Amino acid sequence: MRAALALARRGLGQVWPNPAVGCVLAQDNRVVGRGWTQLGGRPHAETEAIRRAGGTVHGATAYVTFEPCSHHGKTPPCVEALIAAGVKRVVVPIEDPDPRVSGKGIAALRAAGIDVDIGLYADEARTLNRGFLKKVSENLPFVTLKTAVSADGRIATAGGDSQWITGDQARAEGHRMRADHDAIVVASATAIADDPSLTCRVPGMTNRSPVRVLLDAHLRVPLEAKLYATAHDIPLWVFCSVAADDERVTQRSQTGADVVTVAPDGSGHGVNLRQSFTHLAERGITRLLAEAGGALASALLRDGLIDELVVFRAPALIGGDGIPMTGPLGVDTLDQKIALHRTALRAVGDDVVETFRLQN
Repeated sequence: MRAALALARRGLGQVWPNPAVGCVLAQDNRVVGRGWTQLGGRPHAETEAIRRAGGTVHGATAYVTFEPCSHHGKTPPCVEALIAAGVKRVVVPIEDPDPRVSGKGIAALRAAGIDVDIGLYADEARTLNRGFLKKVSENLPFVTLKTAVSADGRIATAGGDSQWITGDQARAEGHRMRADHDAIVVASATAIADDPSLTCRVPGMTNRSPVRVLLDAHLRVPLEAKLYATAHDIPLWVFCSVAADDERVTQRSQTGADVVTVAPDGSGHGVNLRQSFTHLAERGITRLLAEAGGALASALLRDGLIDELVVFRAPALIGGDGIPMTGPLGVDTLDQKIALHRTALRAVGDDVVETFRLQN
């Protein structure tokens, strides 16, 4: 099962709207087939493992990291493939909460006389597919807020200079994070200040750039920006206010960007974040990486939309006149603070990376 989970991780950021699943087929104390969900979510891990096994799976045990699907979608049900292949036992960590499956796959396997064991490495399987699980349960993607700060928590100097606070190894790690997510989101202020491409530029992973999401209520980001210049090559979804200028909407659509109008936020200066993220989930996005400046970071935190915080911290000081990693959070007393639980701490080059789970 640990090997199957490792295989499943290969699909992160590449298989939405499906979960990332791995499958190992074992027979007579040896592995006879391995598979994982392929690009775009098809073929599924089970059928891929059976194909790679070359048909030598009669009497085998299948270790699958997610309940096999039992419904007809764009591909036949995986339970039918497992039954037809002649496996005698299936081991799964967790059930699929999707109402189209939700125990039906396990029931179908057992009805066919196949032994099914549930629960092995369940916590690891939930963590792996936490984005898919949240999309199904809450109709929202799992959102990770990533930020790079100085030792005193500043993301830029007072003049806005932020490139580069962290070192080369930390920036490469940040690009690998992009590859593991379905989409990456920035606000117009960051897009205007930094003119980012938001692509994955790690050697060997340049084809794994996520969908770029731009929050730009009044379409202030110029057409000459790198995001628009590459919109025909890498998907760009732009969320603007219903009050945005129609001509600007048309101009940006002509670049290849997908422009979506949503309600404004309470201030009228931004877009409704929850509505925007719900739209992303409805389009299949399960894992969203927010590379946010202080204003967007604080808005996401205030709205309770952040699930995980990853802080790249550099061994340098910028000072109190620098720009902090968040804006105001409305915390007047300590009992109102946003509580964090550190889940990981490691060195990356000269920098330190801390991962926190928000205790919502």
